[in-house]
Amino acid sequence: MKACSKALLTALINGVLAFALMLLVEFGVSGTLHITEPYLWAGLLVCLVVFVAQFLRQRHLCRACKH
Repeated sequence: MKACSKALLTALINGVLAFALMLLVEFGVSGTLHITEPYLWAGLLVCLVVFVAQFLRQRHLCRACKH
C-alpha cells in the first residue's frame, strides 16, 4: 500500500508538470493557450507510465528492506 501511494503521488506530480510544460511550449509557439485533447492524453500517458515504473520500483525497494 505504501508503494502504491508513493507511486501515485510521483505520477501525479510528473503528469501535471508534463502538462504544464506542454502548455508553456504551446504558449511560446502560438502565443495563446489552447488546451487540446492530445495534451490531456499525453499528460495521462505520462502519469500512467510514471506510475507503473514507480510502483515497480517502490515494491522492489519495500521487498528489499524486509530481507
